[in-house]
Amino acid sequence: MNASKALLVSLDGLGDRLIPELKGKTPLEAAKKPNLDRLAREGITGLMNTVAVGVRPGSDTSHLCMLGYDPKEYYTGRGPIEAAGVGIFTQAGDVALRGNFGTVDEKWIIKDRRAGRILDVSELCKALDGLEINGVTFNVKAGTGHRAAVVMRGKGLSSQVSEADPHVADAKVAAVKALDGSREAAFTAQVLNAFMEKSHAVLKAHPLNLERVKGRKLPANFLLLRGAGMVPRLPSFQEKWGLKGAGIAGGGLYKGIIRLLDMELIAVKGATGLPDTDVKAKFAAAREALKTHDFVFVHVKATDIFGEDGNWKAKKEFIEKVDKGLAEVMGLKEVFIAITADHSTACCFKAHTADPVPLVIRGNGVRVDDVKSYGERACAKGGLGRITGLQLLPLLVDLMGRARLYGA
Repeated sequence: MNASKALLVSLDGLGDRLIPELKGKTPLEAAKKPNLDRLAREGITGLMNTVAVGVRPGSDTSHLCMLGYDPKEYYTGRGPIEAAGVGIFTQAGDVALRGNFGTVDEKWIIKDRRAGRILDVSELCKALDGLEINGVTFNVKAGTGHRAAVVMRGKGLSSQVSEADPHVADAKVAAVKALDGSREAAFTAQVLNAFMEKSHAVLKAHPLNLERVKGRKLPANFLLLRGAGMVPRLPSFQEKWGLKGAGIAGGGLYKGIIRLLDMELIAVKGATGLPDTDVKAKFAAAREALKTHDFVFVHVKATDIFGEDGNWKAKKEFIEKVDKGLAEVMGLKEVFIAITADHSTACCFKAHTADPVPLVIRGNGVRVDDVKSYGERACAKGGLGRITGLQLLPLLVDLMGRARLYGA
C-alpha cells in the first residue's frame, strides 16, 4: 500500500443552528461554497462530536481530540497551551492561566468579556509583566486580540484553583478558590485574588485605557483568569502517529498545541487569527509544507469569532472567503483533504454548543457517498456516519496507508 499525505483543516466554530433570516438554513448551508461542495461530491462525509455526544467542547480539548490526544489523559488546563502559544518558557512548578482583557464596573460586574474586542493588549501586558506577590512572579504576555497568557512562578503553587471568569457578561468576577484541601492550592488562590486587585488598579490608570474612555471605547480594565494548569507531558506527534507534522495558525492557543506536540509551526504573513486573516496565504503555505511533511494542520478562527458575536451574516461571508482560499489546495494529488471544525458555535447563543460538526474527507480510494454539498444536515447522510474526534486521526492514518495491523 502506497503511503499518502494528509491536510486537516479546522474551521473553528463552523457548525451552527438554523437561522430564520437565512430561510431556515445555517450560515454554512446558506454560503456560496463551490470548493467545499466539490469536496463533498468527491469525498466521504459525516458528522463528528469532537469530545462526546452532548458535550460542549472547549477549543483546547476538542483540538487535542482531533489530533488524537485524549484530554482525559493529557489535558491539564488551557493555561499551559496558551503560554506555549505566545512563547513563554515554562518549567516544573509553574502554573499557567489564560486571560481575557475585559471591562468591569466599580463593583467588578463584567460589562464586556473582551473589552469591545480590543485588538492589541501588548502595552497592557507589559504593565502587568513582572508583578510580584508573596514571592510569586507573574509573567504576562499578549496573545491574539483581547487574549493573554499568564505564568506564575514561585514556590508552593498548585493548579487546583477555580476560575475567576464566569464566562458571561453582567456577572461578577468570581473570587478564586482552592479546589482541594492542599496548602498549595489555598496559597495559589490567595495570590491570584491579590493579583487581580493589583492588576485592576494598574489597568484602570493605564494611559491606553484612559484614552479609550475619552474616545468612548470600553476600557480593558480587568484581566479575567481561567484554565489554570501545569505543563503537560505529551508524546510528540511523530512519536504517536509516525508522521512528520506541521501546523499553521494565527491564534495563540492553536500555536500552543502545535508547539506542545512538537510539530513544526509554520509562520505565515497575514495569518492573524482574526477576521482579517489571509486565508489564501495559509492554504498556499500548507500546499508548500506538504512537500516536506506527511501531515499539515491548518486552523482558521474567524468562523468562531462571528458565531460568538451572533453575526450570522459575517459568518456566512467568511465561510465564502475560506472557500475561495481553498482553491490553493484543491489540485493536490496523493493528499487526503479533511475539512471539519472543533465545535459548533451557534449565533443564537453566541457560544459553543454540543451540536456535531460536519466532516468531509477527499482522497484516492475513499468510498464516495451520495452527499452533494457540505453542510450540517447534508453531511448527516454521509458514509462516515457519526464519529468522535478521537477517531479522526486513526481514520486518516488508515486512509493514508500508514496504520498498524491490529492482531495477526
